[in-house]
Amino acid sequence: MSSRLTHLLPVLLLSAVAAAETAGKTQSGWKLASVEAKGLRHFSQDQFLAASGLKLGQTAGERDFKSAAEKLGATGLFRELAYSYRYSPAGLDLEFEVTENEELVPLRFENFAWFSDHELLGLLRSRIPLFPDRVPTAGDLTSQVADTLASILNQRNIQAEVEYLPFARAGGGIEAYDYRVHLHPIVVRSVSFPGIARDELSALNDAAKPLLGEDYLRTHLRAQEEHDFLPVYRARGYLRAQFADPEAKVVEDGARTLVDVSFPVTPGAQYRFNDLEIVGNTAFLAPELREQIHLRKGEPVDAVQLTDDFDRIHKLYGTKGYLFARVDPIATMDDRKATVSYLLKVSEGDLYRMGDLSMDGIPRENADRIVAEWQMKKGDPFDESYFDKFFTILYRDFRLRQSYDITSNRVVDRQARTVSLSLHFVPKS
Repeated sequence: MSSRLTHLLPVLLLSAVAAAETAGKTQSGWKLASVEAKGLRHFSQDQFLAASGLKLGQTAGERDFKSAAEKLGATGLFRELAYSYRYSPAGLDLEFEVTENEELVPLRFENFAWFSDHELLGLLRSRIPLFPDRVPTAGDLTSQVADTLASILNQRNIQAEVEYLPFARAGGGIEAYDYRVHLHPIVVRSVSFPGIARDELSALNDAAKPLLGEDYLRTHLRAQEEHDFLPVYRARGYLRAQFADPEAKVVEDGARTLVDVSFPVTPGAQYRFNDLEIVGNTAFLAPELREQIHLRKGEPVDAVQLTDDFDRIHKLYGTKGYLFARVDPIATMDDRKATVSYLLKVSEGDLYRMGDLSMDGIPRENADRIVAEWQMKKGDPFDESYFDKFFTILYRDFRLRQSYDITSNRVVDRQARTVSLSLHFVPKS
């Protein structure tokens, strides 16, 4: 007899029952003599048998086999699963044919501060017969993991729930499942940076202050590493500095758990500036652009300042009508000498000019006065900075009887390569 389970949770297709032999048969069914799974790649026969719920020597029948197939298929670990059986004097031999699901995603443990990832994965493997350290994006294995994690916490007298959510970027598929302890506060008591030099330590401690007293969440801590801690090193020329995953140590348990968190870091070499070449520029001479760059030959590269410098160059092009100019730095690092040179590729793009100027919300005579004073005339290269300069520096006496908030709406015509401005005046309350 045979039956087939396909595509995770399909309908079982049952064939007709063949004439049964009497050898090996008991009053209530057949003695299960053997179970074999063909097509396994990542699991052992013993793991498969344990997950099926069947036991060798038990009395079993069609209902048991169907139940085992459904249980295995519900995990999401198999794309196809079929079974067949035959009778022998020893009893019944059951055979599965399977195709494993290779599209599995990792687990991420957000705040299980009592365990390392390695320990948690080991505990899950010991309690879930079919657990390959990853999970499918469909099926019930994800919930099995959550239930098992809750049981592990309960054995440590941690009364909490475990929740999990898929992680996916906008427009993309599921990349991981995030598991976290829920309904039990886990709070950061202190933060440390082991082995850090004194020059960086003070800046890192200042950057870490917002973490104190906050919930312990590894995703939050990793974001802190990227946005607040790494810039401390990059501003000092440590361009290859890397932080490892934050490590938590439980220092107090009870109604809430307090943890001390350490951030291991590998600074790498301190790189010094060697040379800068600028190509692709025509609207500005290379020395004009070079003035925007704070790099000094032989000094440590301040990569944070350098990012601001490149942004300043981009804004500079915006003052001459090059709205879509690109500034692409290419770094060449000499690891032996610990130096870095930059090639700054400028793509200026098209020149955009001033289009129409309109405004609303103020009397006509005041609007006419503003238009008369507006020095960026139609057809002039469009200056992205002009709006702010006009209303804060160049001219303020428009003889308005009250104060206004002014917003601008910019309409870019890519075909005509013009920019039209609409100014909206809203009386201040």
